Amino acid sequence: MTQADSSALARPDFGGALAAARAAAGPQHYPAGTLYVVATPIGNLADVSLRALHVLQLADAIACEDTRHTQQLLRAYGIDGKPLLPLHEHNEAEAAQAVIERLRQGQRVAYVSDAGTPAVSDPGARLVAAVHAAGLAASPLPGASSVTAALSVAGAVAGSDATGFVFAGFLPARSGERAAAVQCLAAEPRAVVLLEAPHRMGALAEALAVLGERPVTLARELTKQFEQVATLPCAGLATWLAADPQRLRGEFALVLHPMAAVAQDTGEHDRVLRALLAELPLKQAVKLAAELTGAPRNSLYERALAFKDES
Repeated sequence: MTQADSSALARPDFGGALAAARAAAGPQHYPAGTLYVVATPIGNLADVSLRALHVLQLADAIACEDTRHTQQLLRAYGIDGKPLLPLHEHNEAEAAQAVIERLRQGQRVAYVSDAGTPAVSDPGARLVAAVHAAGLAASPLPGASSVTAALSVAGAVAGSDATGFVFAGFLPARSGERAAAVQCLAAEPRAVVLLEAPHRMGALAEALAVLGERPVTLARELTKQFEQVATLPCAGLATWLAADPQRLRGEFALVLHPMAAVAQDTGEHDRVLRALLAELPLKQAVKLAAELTGAPRNSLYERALAFKDES
């Protein structure tokens, strides 16, 4: 087998994708004069949705963060001849006006960032805000996101009442500001998702070390050939990265796990709750017990119901 034959086998064949996209997504109505905010793959081209492909070939123009990057995606799927409008962090305000003019003419305009979902640590939010301010419509086409991809494999189990997560994105580049941001994260009980570029990952790891044994999941090169996911204590992150130069390559999404629930003095909580239940209605007793003990109201409510069943 020649090198050319080997390369051809390694290259994905998306030849039937546009036909499949038309068949699956074509019957849906796509209003004219609408901005379509389209999520694109974060690494693996096969992660693009059929509806995204259909809208990209239907659009009258495609606004994009980097025309060269978007052209590679379009060529891979055989989408040709679309006007590409540069719209990035340095020109978003003025470029948004050019998009709005096209929408007012009844055109369909798609917007894509370089990877993932626009307006999530990428340009796009100012564009959408300007479109809404102009009384025009914006429609989302959901898809790949490094945020949700990292969360899905982190196994970050919430403690007590610390449900949900916080998206912090990129922390400040200056060391002092970054350290202050990490101190704020230290008091955040919920999971926190961070993003970082390879040249700043080492500095971020050192800053996170103050969080000690709190687990962090590092997801590197998500959906790509050298994807790597590892969970370890924040205090050991810098050492783990330094052990292999390859671990500092690629884009990073990190999930700081929820703060561990503080052990509760259930005996004292029960004593307070029983005393209040003897004098007050259940809900009022639970509310006051939570204020006095700092225990989660949900767990106190369950305990109160159990006490009522005993009596």
